Amino acid sequence: MQTFTPERRATQDVRIGALALPGVLRPVSNPVGIVVFAHGSGSSRQSPRNQFMAQVLRSYGLATLLMDLLTEQEAQVRQTVFDIPLLCHRVVEAVKWLQAHDSLSHLPIGLFGASTGAAAALMAAGQQPGDIATVVSRGGRPDLARRYLARVRAPTLLIVGGDDAEVLTLNRLALAALSCPKKLEVVPGATHLFEEPGTLDVAASLAGHWFERHLSQSEK
Repeated sequence: MQTFTPERRATQDVRIGALALPGVLRPVSNPVGIVVFAHGSGSSRQSPRNQFMAQVLRSYGLATLLMDLLTEQEAQVRQTVFDIPLLCHRVVEAVKWLQAHDSLSHLPIGLFGASTGAAAALMAAGQQPGDIATVVSRGGRPDLARRYLARVRAPTLLIVGGDDAEVLTLNRLALAALSCPKKLEVVPGATHLFEEPGTLDVAASLAGHWFERHLSQSEK
């Protein structure tokens, strides 16, 4: 994985939703859209992997919003960490926050989810089909949103490590359940966290191309 370079001057610290959950908003010049990150269990807006992914996405002309889906207290409770409807609700709050933001409301919105965050992103896309333009999952658990997969209308990309056998099987089953434009990309040699040299770079490139294509084609 390449290192990410902090872009402090472009950073806006924000507070989202009823609990004022902390987030980091980073704009770009002439954005084609904005991507909301939904992190997985044990992660946060400060995840190095998500920060790296976000930096790559900005090179594709995409603004990014990384936020904590849980409070510090909630993040200590295992049951809450895996509460997909709750995580989905927080993602929806972020989408509504963007839609009410004067300088961002015109932008089409994409969702990027990892692990359990991918399930939350897909559930949100199923609940709010008119608000979400596209979804990308990296090492995700879309099976945890199985009741909502058939409702998803946004083009969806599932990125899975080739050596992440169990999750790859679950993603193949989820792909069959999706009725939207969809694709499964398998990154050779990657395990669940894409820690192997070069694998996260591949995943970031796949996500960047997908978001750029589908958000640029979306009408807001």
